[in-house]
Amino acid sequence: MSANLWTAFEAAAATGGALCARGGDPDRWIAEEWSAAGVSIDTRSLSPGEMFVALTDARDGHDFVVNAFERGAAAALVARAPKNAPEGAPLLVVGDTLEGLKDLARAARQRNFGKRIAVTGSVGKTSTKEMLRAAFAAAGRVHASDKSFNNHWGVPLTLARMPTGADYSVFEIGMNHAGEITPLTRLVRPHVAVITTIGEAHIENLGTRENIARAKAEIFLGLEKGATAVLPIDNDYFKLLAELAEAAMVARVVTFGEAKGADIRLDHYTMRDDGGAVSASVFGEPFEFSLAAPGKHQAMNALAVLGAARALGVSAAKAASGLKGLSAAQGRGAQTRVTLKSGGEIVILDESYNANPTSMAAAIALLGQLQPKGQGRRIAVLGDMLELGERAPALHAGLSEALVAAGIDRLYVAGALMRNLWDKTPEGVRGAAVENAKALAPLVLADARAGDIVMVKGSNASKVSEIVTALKGAAA
Repeated sequence: MSANLWTAFEAAAATGGALCARGGDPDRWIAEEWSAAGVSIDTRSLSPGEMFVALTDARDGHDFVVNAFERGAAAALVARAPKNAPEGAPLLVVGDTLEGLKDLARAARQRNFGKRIAVTGSVGKTSTKEMLRAAFAAAGRVHASDKSFNNHWGVPLTLARMPTGADYSVFEIGMNHAGEITPLTRLVRPHVAVITTIGEAHIENLGTRENIARAKAEIFLGLEKGATAVLPIDNDYFKLLAELAEAAMVARVVTFGEAKGADIRLDHYTMRDDGGAVSASVFGEPFEFSLAAPGKHQAMNALAVLGAARALGVSAAKAASGLKGLSAAQGRGAQTRVTLKSGGEIVILDESYNANPTSMAAAIALLGQLQPKGQGRRIAVLGDMLELGERAPALHAGLSEALVAAGIDRLYVAGALMRNLWDKTPEGVRGAAVENAKALAPLVLADARAGDIVMVKGSNASKVSEIVTALKGAAA
């Protein structure tokens, strides 16, 4: 982070806000120069020297301005001057703090001459964002959010934090409803847009997968002139995405997948103990590379990354060199070996960060590709998938095919919706079905034995991450 990401007068010029600082007289405010090393919206993670933005969302950030200064904030962006602000506290007062954050974001974009890459899709956004970060880091200075900041405040926050000298910046853009991506992509103005896939995530809000595809395709509406769209050719909504890209005047479409006509084509994937080996074709040229993150779905994400890299003039070899050491993140495929107090080692496959039918099937397939040690088993521990609407029971039950194909030995489920899968599962595979994750954790622990691979996945609200915590807590 730059020591001077924002100065007082740069921030004031960007937002049109008023600079002031409280003097000894509680009714007297004076302007004062300051500089901020970063931008924060959360006092719990604020670092000394950052500007605190008092957003009004689930809680009113103005209630935490004093705490922000206690933690060393350089200044605070506020919509009203707090009466209890400490003496000398530098404030930037605007009409609306979210709009002020967006103003900072626009100014950050305008003063940076690097390339911007945006990624959306039903699954794999964060994993692909991290792959993009790693790949472009091999070619220059990269900026990207550390977390999944992909909503109405997360995208402008990521942009407002962008250093002036970043060569490449990566943005994750998500949505729950139609129309949410449009203002975010117009704020970012990407040079490359990646759509990972079109699945059933948020189908409760959007009604059909076609509507989901159209909502994801809103990302094209903010692309810079001459920009590239990187699209999944294997997806059954690829043709619609390509048509929408053309309608949005996207200059170029690069495709990835297994289909014969893909620009970046997966020829073969081999699972290894240290991740996976990928044999691909990049614009007709054979290319091989390694990934530390296991699973064919991660290989597909990597192909999209290679497409984005090539679109911006970075070679596949250079981009792949950045991907080689990138392992899966916690909640998104990380593997942890745990020696149980009862004896024996198990592997926890942590896929607990959210779920929908597409990502659930991919996680089950990954579990099937992993080889248990000795007499170990493949155990799937699954929580409900949410926001699927009236099709939710059928979509849960439909996972039975993935379980059979992957050779899953034991199934544990939590939640009413997962009962639909439980009812379609053979008797010999059933472990337990309970109401919530908290009740499931001790049952999984009691059954776990040496050599087992335990995969845990569910929507965030199912709280299956508690099972991961419990399993790790059972370590000897």
